[in-house]
Amino acid sequence: MKVLLIIPSFNEEDNVLDNYNKIMNYNKKYKSNFDVIVIDDGSSDKTKEICEENDIPHISLVHNLGIGGAVQTGYKYALINDFDIAIQFDGDGQHDINYANKLIEPIINENADMVIGSRFIDKTSSKFKSSKARRFGINIISIFMKIVTGKKIYDTTSGFRAVNKKLIQYFAINYPVEYPEPVSTVEVLKKKMCVKEVPVSMNERENGISSIKTWKKVYYMINVVLSILTVGIGGKK
Repeated sequence: MKVLLIIPSFNEEDNVLDNYNKIMNYNKKYKSNFDVIVIDDGSSDKTKEICEENDIPHISLVHNLGIGGAVQTGYKYALINDFDIAIQFDGDGQHDINYANKLIEPIINENADMVIGSRFIDKTSSKFKSSKARRFGINIISIFMKIVTGKKIYDTTSGFRAVNKKLIQYFAINYPVEYPEPVSTVEVLKKKMCVKEVPVSMNERENGISSIKTWKKVYYMINVVLSILTVGIGGKK
């Protein structure tokens, strides 16, 4: 199967080369053949130049589209190039390539359409769990997702996820601009497709600044919940 790692990157000059090298070293060590596409989301630093200088496959967006637009660009690339599986893989180094095969295994075995890498279904899987405030928000979102879909998702905001060819086709056309991880999961569940979680370990960001600052603000969580309710009750099916 052709597997693509979609790596959205905004001002990740300190991480992009190290991230890419870890994936290539993994390919070499385990004789895997994961392809990579870095989506440079209108970065103002040297992310683009580093990709060019090191022959890292990339698409540079003229304007910053945000995480939703960047990831959808990756899905469009996956669709055009006929990939069977796409893995979202953050550009900040928080995701561990060693868990990629664990993500795609249920898809290869046709036991899932989407697989989410979770820090919370196995308490020992990941030392890094994020802040207490963010975990509280994740739990609230999880409750509302279960209300509208009937399915309990533990790591609702995890950007480490894999999807099959059917969802590549769907996300290339339909992918949420705002709050993409929880909202896209609700959309998939409302389509009666199978979503699974597998335990993974995640790392703390070593360099740069997270683009997600709104977790500190109550209205962010409120907006996420409202988006989930809109999609889950009266939105896409």
